Amino acid sequence: MKNIQRTLVLGCSLLALAGCGADEIVSPGTSGDINVNITNPPAPTPTPTPTPTESLVTPAAGCPTINSTGGLTDAGTITGPTGEWRVCTLPGTVDASDTLPYIPGLLYQLGGQTLVGTDQGFSSTGNNVTLSVEPGVIVFAQGQAALIVNRGNRLNANGTADRPIVWTSRDNVIGLANDNSQQQWGGVVLLGRARVSDCATGGINTDATFSQNPTCQQNLEGAAVAIPYGGANDADNSGSFTFNQIRFSGFELAPGNELQSLTTGGIGSGTVIENLQSFNSSDDGVEFFGGTVRVRNLAVIGASDDSLDVDTGAQADLDTVVVVQRSTTGDANIELDSPNGVSTPLAAFPRTRLQVNNFTFVERSNGSAQMVRARGGAALSLTNGVMDKIDGDATFCFRFDEQETLDALIGINSVVCDGGTNRQARGDRGSGANATTDAEALAAVTAGSNVNLAFTITLTGTVINGTGEAGVTPFAASGRSTFFPDRTYVGAMENAAQFQSTFGNWTCNSSILDFGSSTGACTTLPVYTDA
Repeated sequence: MKNIQRTLVLGCSLLALAGCGADEIVSPGTSGDINVNITNPPAPTPTPTPTPTESLVTPAAGCPTINSTGGLTDAGTITGPTGEWRVCTLPGTVDASDTLPYIPGLLYQLGGQTLVGTDQGFSSTGNNVTLSVEPGVIVFAQGQAALIVNRGNRLNANGTADRPIVWTSRDNVIGLANDNSQQQWGGVVLLGRARVSDCATGGINTDATFSQNPTCQQNLEGAAVAIPYGGANDADNSGSFTFNQIRFSGFELAPGNELQSLTTGGIGSGTVIENLQSFNSSDDGVEFFGGTVRVRNLAVIGASDDSLDVDTGAQADLDTVVVVQRSTTGDANIELDSPNGVSTPLAAFPRTRLQVNNFTFVERSNGSAQMVRARGGAALSLTNGVMDKIDGDATFCFRFDEQETLDALIGINSVVCDGGTNRQARGDRGSGANATTDAEALAAVTAGSNVNLAFTITLTGTVINGTGEAGVTPFAASGRSTFFPDRTYVGAMENAAQFQSTFGNWTCNSSILDFGSSTGACTTLPVYTDA
C-alpha cells in the first residue's frame, strides 16, 4: 500500500459569487471599471460547460463507538474544498480511556471546553484516563472550544512523519482560513503534577521544601471554572504528543486571557513533546507554566504575541527550534519570566529556567522592541542559535530587566544576531537599584563564547544556514543539558536536506514559511488515499 497525500485548494473564482463580493470583480489593467461596447456588441460567448470538481473526500458512514459516557455524537456532515466529511463531536468529558481512530472521511469536533478526565489532585499518583489519537486524525473546533487534559490523566496524540495529527478550526475545514487568520478556537492544554512557583493561594514558593506553601498549585488562565495544575512530582507524565499541527488557535476565553496553540501547566519530564508545529496562534505560539518541559523539533510560525513564553517556575529545555513571525503581527521570539512581587525574584522556587539549543529565529514584525526578553530573575541559556532581525533598527537582539536577571544568566554561546552597531542588547532603562543598563546587558550576553551580535545573516530558504552561519563554531550543548546532543553546526537547519528530513511532510506550508511539505497548505486539510 502506498500513501498518497493530495490537497485541493479552490480559489474564489470556483466558489459562489456571494462568497467573493461584487467589489472583488474588476477588469485587470484598469481602475476597476468594466467597459461594454453597446453600439457593436461582440457575439455572445457560448456558456461553458462546468468542469467537474473532483471531491477528494466522501463522508464516513457514521461515528465509531467509544467508552466515555454519551459517546460520540453524530453531527451530520460538513462540506469544504476537500469534499464532504462526517462530523463526530466528543463528549464534554472523556471519562474513560478511549481512542479516536483514523477513519477516511471523518472529522472529530470539540463541542466546547472538552476535558480529558477529571482533576486527580495535587498528591495523586498513577494515571486515571488516557485519550489516544491515531495518526492522520483531524480535530476541529470553533470559538471557546479547547481540549484540556486534567492532571492525573494523559493525552497520547502520536502522529507520524507521513500522517500528522491536525488540530484546527471550523473555518479551516470549510475553506475560509487564510495565511493571516487566527483566534478561531482555543487550543490544546496539558496539565500535570510537577512543581510550579506561583500559587493560586498563599503567594510564591521560596524554598525547595515547599515550607511556605506545601501544596502550591495554580489555576489555568481563562477557564470558566477553576482548573488547577501543579504538584510535587517533577517526573509526572501527561502523555505523548508527537507529529502534531495546531492551527489558527488562541480564542479569548476571558478578557485578556487567551490560550495558545499548546499550553502546558505543571507537566513533568515523563511527558513527551516532539515534532510540533504551531501555526498562527493569536496569542503566544506555545506557553509553558511551571513544570519540567522537554520539547524537540518545534516550529512556531506566525504567532501574534510571543513565540515562546516560559513562566511560573518552568524548567524548560527546547532542542531544534524554528520561529518565523508574520510581518503583520508578533512580539518577542522569547519572553522569559519568573514570579514578580517579591523583593528578591531569585528567591522564588523553582526559579524559571529556559535553555534552547540549535535554534533559528526570524523576526519580521516591528511590534516588538526585542527578540529575546528575560526578566524577574529568570535563568536563560541559549546555545547554537541564529537570530535574523529583519526589521532593522526597530528591534534589539536582547533585553534583560533587573540585575537579578543578569546575575541568573546561564550563558549565551555560539549565537549570532544582526543587531548592527546600536541594536544588540538593552537593559530595562528604569530607575532604582535593580535597573540594568544597555552596557551591562551587552557585556553579559557577549561574555559567552562565539557570540556575534553584529553578524551578517546569510540564511537561505528563510531558515537554512548559508555560508556565514556555516562558519560559526558550535558549542557543546550537552554540557548544559543531557537532553541536548552535540552537533557540528549552529542554527536549527544546517542544510536543505536536513530541513526536509526534520520538518518535511508533517508540517503545513504557508507564505510565512514553506516547508516543502507534501501535507500541503495550512489553509486546507490533508487528504490521504491508499492505493
